[in-house]
Amino acid sequence: LALQLLTVVDGANENLSVHDITAIPGLGIAKACTVLASLEFAKRRVAPRGVKVSSPYDVFPLIAHLADRKQETLVVLSLNGAHEVLATRIVTVGLANMCQAHPREVFADPIVDRACAVIVAHNHPSGNLTPSEEDRRVTERLKAAGTTLGIKLLDHIIFTRTGGYSIE
Repeated sequence: LALQLLTVVDGANENLSVHDITAIPGLGIAKACTVLASLEFAKRRVAPRGVKVSSPYDVFPLIAHLADRKQETLVVLSLNGAHEVLATRIVTVGLANMCQAHPREVFADPIVDRACAVIVAHNHPSGNLTPSEEDRRVTERLKAAGTTLGIKLLDHIIFTRTGGYSIE
């Protein structure tokens, strides 16, 4: 049940509704309201908004809870001009050894956030922190797209349960 709920929450990002939750067998309106209230509380009191990012080490605590996912999960952190976190969102969930990172999807929410910079990160379920050639190509493509949009790509981080690797 928790895995199904996580999948729905991750897929909806900030547009989660009671209907999304009650579509999961075993969760009624009362539980859906409790889940939504808990998420709203966390967003207001626990969310990483305003956390200043000075190095890749500052990012890991914000995304570490995704390290044990069985599929590659791409996360984008929107940052303001002072490099404070505006939002952290899952952009895409892929396969065990790859996920799509199209600039359109990566930059859609940061544009709405009026972000000045972004950091992208994805987990490697294999536990190997070495970036693939595709990881490097994606980084260059996102960097070029960010330059065009005026939103700087500060870093692309690969992470596992044991740590992370900064491509930039």
